Amino acid sequence: MGRMQGKRAIITGGARGIGAAAARRFVAEGARVMLVDVLEAPLAALAAELGEANAAYVAADVADEAQTQRYVAETVARFGGVDAVLLNAGIEGAVMPTIDYPTETFDRVMAVNVRGVWLGLKYAMRAMAGSGGSIVVTSSTAGIRSLPNISAYTASKHAVIGLMRSAALEGAANNIRVNTVNPSPVDTAMMAAMEDKVGVPADQRAALPLAQGTPLKRYGTVEEIAALMLFLASDEASFCTGGVYMADGGVSAGRV
Repeated sequence: MGRMQGKRAIITGGARGIGAAAARRFVAEGARVMLVDVLEAPLAALAAELGEANAAYVAADVADEAQTQRYVAETVARFGGVDAVLLNAGIEGAVMPTIDYPTETFDRVMAVNVRGVWLGLKYAMRAMAGSGGSIVVTSSTAGIRSLPNISAYTASKHAVIGLMRSAALEGAANNIRVNTVNPSPVDTAMMAAMEDKVGVPADQRAALPLAQGTPLKRYGTVEEIAALMLFLASDEASFCTGGVYMADGGVSAGRV
């Protein structure tokens, strides 16, 4: 029997990257998943790959309250409840000094990365109140430290740890566990976009220049992050709540 056998899960940011890897892993372990993303075409393709019996999708902007209510309600209607939620949707924003950072970009990063998590917690916890379950929020190593020129992203990833801790305390009475997973750079489309923004030449990307500050000297893989999410979403993590779980190749061991 799979580690998520019979579980009903929501995965935001589910069209690609970590979210898609988690969806594949959850389904392989027996879960049924509701995939949520603004990118409808890859979302539909992934749902078809996973099979109608195992997956459905809702195209939604996680920063929108009505759309958040809808994806939670559609999950309950389709699967009969919610046992696990990955609040994984996020954007990186701009890479530039705070004094030059566009206000509209800052607002959008905070809307997706923070408001989207807060809304997900609000409505998922309501749906889970009668039965309990697990919520996993994707933060980052930027949630416990900082680097120059990513002020909005850093602020957002610090903020979701605070939201997680409040939700963990509030959800405990209903047996709702809430934790964050904090990756270092992972080999995803977001990482490629970040490389573009910091000016990494295409012919140098094979050398993984942004991974050289990681003790393991490489990017993480989406499958490695999904494996940690699987553990936290499963009953194996039944005593884990309020935790900040690093998956960072050793980055946090040597930096504050």
